Amino acid sequence: MAKQIQEILIDDLDGGEANETVSFAIDGASYEIDLSDVNAKKLRDALSPFVQHARRAGAVATRRRGRGGQRAMSREKSAEIRQWAKAHGLQVSERGRIASTIVEKYEAAH
Repeated sequence: MAKQIQEILIDDLDGGEANETVSFAIDGASYEIDLSDVNAKKLRDALSPFVQHARRAGAVATRRRGRGGQRAMSREKSAEIRQWAKAHGLQVSERGRIASTIVEKYEAAH
């Protein structure tokens, strides 16, 4: 049995068929919009005078989660925390994010 899944982009401005998703950021917020070739060109043309005089800022910051946007911990530290949690009878998943309560208990003990 064969299955075909087709994703069709709809232009967010005029409701027609879109050809691409355009990403942009302004004032610290990132946006994506699905646009046809014509509307994507209009957006790029409108922004062009500003882009020509701007400086590149590197990767666009994404919304931070958790307390103060903490960085993701290393695999080694994650493994160490999981091992410590299991040794102390705490329930922790084998993969994925470690619950903040477990991380806090680990940090308090060390």
